[in-house]
Amino acid sequence: MIHATVIIDPSSSVTEGVEIGPYTVIGANVSIGSGTVIGPHVTINGTTSIGKNNRIYQFSSIGEDPQDKKYAGEKSFLEIGDNNEIREFTTIHRGTTQDKNVTIIGSDNLLMAYTHVAHDCVIGNDVILANAASLGGHVHIGNNVILGGFSIVHQFCHLGEHCFSAMGSAITKDVPPFVMVGGRPTKPHGINSVGLDRRGFSKDAILQIKRAYKTLYKSGLTLSDATEALVEAVKDQPELSIMVDFLKNSSRSILR
Repeated sequence: MIHATVIIDPSSSVTEGVEIGPYTVIGANVSIGSGTVIGPHVTINGTTSIGKNNRIYQFSSIGEDPQDKKYAGEKSFLEIGDNNEIREFTTIHRGTTQDKNVTIIGSDNLLMAYTHVAHDCVIGNDVILANAASLGGHVHIGNNVILGGFSIVHQFCHLGEHCFSAMGSAITKDVPPFVMVGGRPTKPHGINSVGLDRRGFSKDAILQIKRAYKTLYKSGLTLSDATEALVEAVKDQPELSIMVDFLKNSSRSILR
C-alpha cells in the first residue's frame, strides 16, 4: 500500500489502509487518516492533519510554508477533513500567527488541477474550485460555493454559502450567499438559482432569495439601508437569515 520509494518522517502518523504512490515525501508531524490515497510525487509538510478517504493526486504540495514575508518559521497548521479530492499540482499552505495560525479545509470538496489555497484560508464543505482557481491569504469560503476556472480571490475576502463565480472572475470584495458574480470587472449577476434548485431549495425559498437580491442590488438603497430592509424580511422569510448575518459581519464590503 506504501511504495518502497516513499519517504516518511518518523514523527508522522500514517493510519493503516492509507495508500501512497512512488517518490512521495511525508514530512514531520503529518497525520493521515484511513482510506486516504496519495499519488506519486506528492509532498506533504508541516504540522498537517489529513482526515479519512481523501484522494490527493500527483505533484500536489500540501502543508508547505506560507507565502508571507512576515512568516519567520514558527510552527503553524493545516487541517483537512474527509472525502476531499485534491487534483494535480494543487498547492495548500499552512496558517500564520497573524491570523489563527491554521488553514482549514472541510470535507467533500473538489480542488481541481493547479488550484491554490493560501495561508489562513478557511474552506467549508462541498466546495468546488475549478482549474487554476486561486485564493489569497485569509479568504473564507462558505459551504456549497463554486469558483469557475481561473477565478482569483483577493486576500481577506469572504464568500457566502451557495455563491458562484464565473470563469476568470477577479473577486476583490465579499460575495453574499446565493449570489452569482462574473465578468471583468467582476460584478453580481443574479442568484445561483440552478444550484439552489439542485440542492433542494423550494421554489418559494428561491423566490424570496431573488427578492432579497433585488433589495440589495436593484432598489437603489444604500448597503446599510438594504441590510436593514432584509433584517425586517427575515421575520417572515427565515431562509434569508444567512444573508443578513453575512452582510452584518462583512469587513470588506460586498461586490455591488
